[in-house]
Amino acid sequence: MIAELQVLPRPSGTDDDPHAHVDAAIAAIEASGVHHEVSALGTTFEGTPDQVWAALRAAHEATLAVGAQFTISIVKLAEGVDDGGPTMDRLTRKFRG
Repeated sequence: MIAELQVLPRPSGTDDDPHAHVDAAIAAIEASGVHHEVSALGTTFEGTPDQVWAALRAAHEATLAVGAQFTISIVKLAEGVDDGGPTMDRLTRKFRG
């Protein structure tokens, strides 16, 4: 299963670190152990459905745990039958140098 997650916490961070609450979501995904790539507007990651759902929840909740007053999470999911769906590599291979 592949997920792309964009978190929109309010506030997005603190005066000292304006993206601290977003960074907490990324740290939660990293801690989950799933293969992931951070981009300018979101993070894409893949794993088993159980891993992906757990990482999504952990990332969303991490923003609140570090001080966001509320968070909107925008999620895209791709999954195939019997894990026969797309992978990050298959979808992006031809665009990588």
